[in-house]
Amino acid sequence: MAYYIIIAIISYLIGSVSFGILISKKMAGIDVREKGSKASGSTNVLRTVGKKAAALTLVCDILKGVVVVLIAMLIGIIIKDLDDALLVQIAAIAVVIGHTFPIFFGFKGGKGVATSLGVLLLINWQIGLICLVFALVIMALTRMVSAGSVLAAILFPVLTLFIGQPYFIVAGNYFVFSVIMALIVAFNHRTNISRILSGTENKLSFKKK
Repeated sequence: MAYYIIIAIISYLIGSVSFGILISKKMAGIDVREKGSKASGSTNVLRTVGKKAAALTLVCDILKGVVVVLIAMLIGIIIKDLDDALLVQIAAIAVVIGHTFPIFFGFKGGKGVATSLGVLLLINWQIGLICLVFALVIMALTRMVSAGSVLAAILFPVLTLFIGQPYFIVAGNYFVFSVIMALIVAFNHRTNISRILSGTENKLSFKKK
């Protein structure tokens, strides 16, 4: 039990490193949470700081998910008789919670989409790529990042019912885990969902200004 708690704490602390906040302060001298949607993710960084800052934020947030899954797997290799799949799942959930409620930044962070993608690509690259492409298509059609993010999150547990392999790190039952991850992403987008339903959600512009 102690090792599961340890990986949860480590993952939460890694998730709590809000790169969107750090990068926006470094590159623009602002706290991105005081602008736009008030979130620290790459979408709000794109709107308020710019493409370079958003790209850096996106990559770093994805890497948070990758790193915690690798750490969980490493602990599973070193410490025998642990449930490797459970370690990975605990790490994944904890890092997204840390990203959403970062202890280092007043528990006000991002929505966990990029970090969830990093986790998913490493756990099962096939499901990860399908969700990514699906999200991008929805975003292109609706011009709403939130719509693509939420629908891709919902697609995740559906795909786990049909795609059992390949699991790049460790095989296991990921359906309950996928439902939890989808619920976290949907919860984090609750205000966006409300705006989508009311027709007032912000849209991205693909035109050059």
